[in-house]
Amino acid sequence: MDLFLLWVFPAKACRGIYHLGLGIYRIWNLLLQNNAISGPIPSTVGRLEKLQTLDLSNNHFYGSIPDSLGGLTNLNYLRLNNNSLSGPCPDSLSNIKGLTLLDLSFNNLSGPLPKLFARTFNIGGNPLICSKNLGNRSSCSSLSLNPISYPPDDLKGILDFSAQSHHRAMRSRQIIILFAASIGSLLFVLLLVMLIWWHHRCNRQIFFDVNEQYESEVRLGHLKRYSFKELRIATNHFDSKNILGKGGYGIVYKGCLRDGTLVAVKRLKDYNAIGGEVQFQTEVEMISLAIHRNLLRLYGFCTTENERLLVYPYMPNGSVSSQLREHIHGRPALSWSRRKGIALGTARGLLYLHEQCDPKIIHRDVKAANILLDEGFEAVVGDFGLAKLLDHRESHVTTAVRGTVGHIAPEYLSTGQSSEKTDVFGFGILLLELITGQKAVDFGRAANQKGAILDWVKKLHQDNNLSLMVDKDLKNNYNQIELEEMVQVALLCTQYNPSRRPKMSEVVRMLEGDGLAERWEASLKLDTPKSRSAEQPQPKYLDFVEESSLVEAIELSGPR
Repeated sequence: MDLFLLWVFPAKACRGIYHLGLGIYRIWNLLLQNNAISGPIPSTVGRLEKLQTLDLSNNHFYGSIPDSLGGLTNLNYLRLNNNSLSGPCPDSLSNIKGLTLLDLSFNNLSGPLPKLFARTFNIGGNPLICSKNLGNRSSCSSLSLNPISYPPDDLKGILDFSAQSHHRAMRSRQIIILFAASIGSLLFVLLLVMLIWWHHRCNRQIFFDVNEQYESEVRLGHLKRYSFKELRIATNHFDSKNILGKGGYGIVYKGCLRDGTLVAVKRLKDYNAIGGEVQFQTEVEMISLAIHRNLLRLYGFCTTENERLLVYPYMPNGSVSSQLREHIHGRPALSWSRRKGIALGTARGLLYLHEQCDPKIIHRDVKAANILLDEGFEAVVGDFGLAKLLDHRESHVTTAVRGTVGHIAPEYLSTGQSSEKTDVFGFGILLLELITGQKAVDFGRAANQKGAILDWVKKLHQDNNLSLMVDKDLKNNYNQIELEEMVQVALLCTQYNPSRRPKMSEVVRMLEGDGLAERWEASLKLDTPKSRSAEQPQPKYLDFVEESSLVEAIELSGPR
């Protein structure tokens, strides 16, 4: 049986990848990005003949790129960027004809590049190639080579082709074409047209649902395309007993595939707003390239004339929202240490979306219900990219606000304009949910807690009564210093002025214990009576809820 995926999570002390058992040759995807792996890339990787995705980016690999990688003729995606690789790019890479993406950026590669058959590739950040060979330009940008018939202008002087040999090749090609045209007949031309039409028709058919009479799987890149019949059987005809959650994006069902794999099937309800088959597949493939240990991985998708479905791995521990209200043998399911880990894992996932993913993705609905927990209670950010998927025809100023009141940043709720800082605000509210165990807008608790959780926490922090906000289910099993630090991070993230909120990279550092004191002191200096008088008065967060004529936490988009 084929092993479709080998995915290793970050291991800070990992040196080399020889211990991964690369004698297993039937691997579809090898994803080792964002680890701390060092050492040369083993040549044995080239034996993985069925490999379609190889991602070794953001590690500490050094040495040359093995010649053996040229034997991976089935590769669609090859990412070796952000390492310390040196030497020339091997000529054997020109043997890989079907590359969609080749990223060699930010290494120390040198020498001329071979002819690369990749629709898009990036060699930026290689000083010995870019700076030396491109004159005054200090970096190389991503280049699109679809189709490749000769070296693009931007690569002249880099690729090992002289203008003279190129001229001779072009002249020879013209002579051959003229000769073939002179002896061609009308029958040949008609046959050629028919072949082109048939090829185009076959390529278009990939965007239609697999006929239900066939059971064979279809793969597009590293994603699987499921038939509607397969998912209908897996969910027992979308039985209501298998519903895991409902929200603005659709309904999520628990399913079991034929091989016994448990999955979560999201049946999107806004399929008419998504656009055509090609647009949907393009957006899904872009989202699927965002791979991180703290992001929900996409297995595949299904499209029919009237349906759009996404297939994810099943998360056995549900969402943070559900776990905050569940107890095991009288104890809370989420201890204080687990809550800290969830906060840090979520922050790392959002950091990847905002600052390490290209193109960047804004989540727009960060909340406890959208943070899932795997078998080890590690945080996994779900539903990322769906706002982009459903609003691909809109500009960056979104008229239809997506999110949940109580979690939405004030500027987004009032203007509809979102940015990374709207996610930062939502993350701050998530921290308060983890600390208090309460919903962001809670109208069912004691009278003094009614309203927005943010206003309540600010008041308790001002009065130095932090212990009153801690989830009573923890029964004082928490660290007072860590509580103070987490509240400070939450308040920094939820500042009224979005420009004062930290970036997620700064949030991660503060949660790891670096720079919080300085950032907090700086915020206190900005929040002096003099500075407040110079600005517009800052209303309470609950004012936005009331001004919107909303009397409870209305979910505009729900959990996964």
